[in-house]
Amino acid sequence: MRLLVVEDDRMIGESVRTALRQEGYAVDWVRDGADGDAALQAERYDLILLDLGLPGKGGLDLLKTARARGDAMPVLVMTARDAIGDRVAGLDAGADDYLVKPFDLDELLARVRALLRRPSGRRDVVLRHGDLVLDPARHETTLAGAPVKLTAREFALLRMLLQRPGAPSSRRRLEEAIYGWGEEVESNAIEVHIHALRRKLGATWIQTVRGVGYMVPRRP
Repeated sequence: MRLLVVEDDRMIGESVRTALRQEGYAVDWVRDGADGDAALQAERYDLILLDLGLPGKGGLDLLKTARARGDAMPVLVMTARDAIGDRVAGLDAGADDYLVKPFDLDELLARVRALLRRPSGRRDVVLRHGDLVLDPARHETTLAGAPVKLTAREFALLRMLLQRPGAPSSRRRLEEAIYGWGEEVESNAIEVHIHALRRKLGATWIQTVRGVGYMVPRRP
């Protein structure tokens, strides 16, 4: 999943980006409203983490512009403005959740997971596919009840494939889902992650669709 962080404070931005990447998300980070608006028009994001006190175009204006354009992705506002009026203004402008600074990163991650569940209407965040179980909240994977240790990117890649069993995803789509701007991506990076997943799970769990990409096959 690809997330956009719009935050002008370098320390907060770097901390949030690092925490999200450690959870396996692809993260792009910009530091003002104009760049945030440009990013939203250039890329498709699953969620935005938005500061309100941005230089130039403010966070509320950015949010209103995005909603007026028809952008429907979830938006988590993270700001030092804790007055009730500010919260109401943010929610009325189209925000889905509101987190006041300073905040705990574990709470931020929990709110991100909750917002990402909403578009699909899922109540159960655990992905189950035969004997394979992936729990995003605990960042745990089990196969036939036995734990499987995955890296953050392996976990993110498997999560994306399990969300669409039987539907192949291209290498480019997978790269965009697990790598953010500025991250160095080797030409065979996806193949390396797929090889590692097959080694840990078994060769039959991820199929190659020639000329298209990879998929987790449907199970009866």
